[in-house]
Amino acid sequence: MSILGGISVEFTSLEQAISATFGENLHITGRQAVSGGDINRAYRLALSDGTAVFMKCNTVANRDFFRAEVDGLNALRAAHTIGVPEPLATGTDRQQGVSFLLMEYLAPSPQRKDYWETFGHELALLHRVSTAGLVSEDRSLSFGFRSDNYIGASRQINLPKAGWVDFFRDCRLYPQLRMAGQTLDYGARKRCENLLQRLDALLVEPEFPSLLHGDLWSGNAAGGPDGRAWIFDPAAYVGHFEAELAMTELFGGFPATFYKAYHEVNPIDPGYTERRDLYNLYHLLNHLNLFGGSYLGAVRGILNRYA
Repeated sequence: MSILGGISVEFTSLEQAISATFGENLHITGRQAVSGGDINRAYRLALSDGTAVFMKCNTVANRDFFRAEVDGLNALRAAHTIGVPEPLATGTDRQQGVSFLLMEYLAPSPQRKDYWETFGHELALLHRVSTAGLVSEDRSLSFGFRSDNYIGASRQINLPKAGWVDFFRDCRLYPQLRMAGQTLDYGARKRCENLLQRLDALLVEPEFPSLLHGDLWSGNAAGGPDGRAWIFDPAAYVGHFEAELAMTELFGGFPATFYKAYHEVNPIDPGYTERRDLYNLYHLLNHLNLFGGSYLGAVRGILNRYA
């Protein structure tokens, strides 16, 4: 699916996508593997005119990964607040047995001196943009997204809801807890039930809905050619910005200057720290379901604390 002039096209070969996007006379002259996530393979493609292109690929059966990613990237790019790479084309190449996504290549460069402050300001601005049209034509449904997508390899349910707490219960915690049912012992499952029942007493409704990257940790942000932070590999949806901040703190966190700068643009409620681990239960459950028992202790610890 290439978003060109408002027209969506899913290409049937990589060569077709290159020709349609960059010109009929261009072709791939080199392919270099790039380190990345656990779900897709990634490459830097060199074209015959010297252009560099970033390519992700997976099996043909998993081509919906890239449809969802394009939708999330375009939503984030439309906010015009923070660097997001442009999706260029997607499709399948059955001769090579792959689905693929071609994207703008971000040449790495040294971070600006104010990298973290600028990152904090820009993410806060993203969280304050209008979310009209991103969830549903029904304006009473403020949380979710216009389609389901993926958090890692797990399907992420984005069914529109009127309230944030209902959305987080029904579309975030419940699906993951159900998948983890065979992994959790009886006591943990009972605590899960108690947690879902009392979620209204633990979480708060936001003053406004926010467009979220959805999977924002240090591995999904990097300095781009301008030295500013660019974000990629989204699992985008509309939710409470606290859930995004919580994710940034889950795997090591960002420096204090980032959160101070964020707070200058979009104030963080002092009660956020009491809710942070509960938001991250979603991601820890997802890691438990995807990668196994090494995350079980962290999941149990959060269930013990809140339930």
